[in-house]
Amino acid sequence: MTFYEKVKESADFIQSRISRTPTIGIILGSGLGSLVDIMEDKTVIPYEEIPGFPQSHVAGHAGNLVIGQIGTETIAAMQGRFHYYEGFEMKEVTYPVYVMKLLGISNLIVTNACGGINRSFVPGDLMILTDYINMLGRNSLIGENDERFGVRFPDMSEAYAGELIGKAEAAAAKLSLDYKKGVYAIFSGPCYETAAEIRAYAGLGADAIGMSTVPETIAANYLGMKVLGIACITNMATGIAEKKHTHEEVVRIANESSLNLCAWVKQILVDWQA
Repeated sequence: MTFYEKVKESADFIQSRISRTPTIGIILGSGLGSLVDIMEDKTVIPYEEIPGFPQSHVAGHAGNLVIGQIGTETIAAMQGRFHYYEGFEMKEVTYPVYVMKLLGISNLIVTNACGGINRSFVPGDLMILTDYINMLGRNSLIGENDERFGVRFPDMSEAYAGELIGKAEAAAAKLSLDYKKGVYAIFSGPCYETAAEIRAYAGLGADAIGMSTVPETIAANYLGMKVLGIACITNMATGIAEKKHTHEEVVRIANESSLNLCAWVKQILVDWQA
């Protein structure tokens, strides 16, 4: 079975379980899965039931694909993503994005919990991603290309769509919600970064650092989707933070920030329909 056929099998299975075709996809990071609580008329499909879908066991990731309504929009939300540090191949990390494409999704919102490098940030801040720096030494498009998905050499000059950033800014203004904007760097993990590495990333222009999001962003752009990225700053990075990192603290801060994130995303989607 080719990769395309495998993705189509997954998409066909999901389509058989739902009555509406989703047009917007959302990938929810650590501690941010509560966004599905504001969705209506939901269908919850555990990843383990979807043919070909990878399985993740990271704390803070429920492992469900939830399809439902926010306003008049049909959303496909991933409660939990797949990480390179878990041992997944890049095509596995980005597999759900390919499935979303075949489901008919043309816009993708990616969220994550990450560390702040910009010293004007504080834990709990929400940041619109304006660009990324790929520090993995790996690219999710390496390998044989299938033209049914996209071109061999896709453009990345607008990895995060200016149109969607504008929608996010307008929605934040309506809510009087403070936010930051910045460049996100990906680090493979699963260990947290060293202070020396953070100084290097800061010198490269990174405002925040995490262990996800970039592979999905690359794949979505390749597939012709528009992408909006929103990060939750859950801690200050090594050498800036005053205490050592724990995943439990990351999830705790993400949970606290999820109310603002949910309100923001809901407003974005309501405005989307205006």
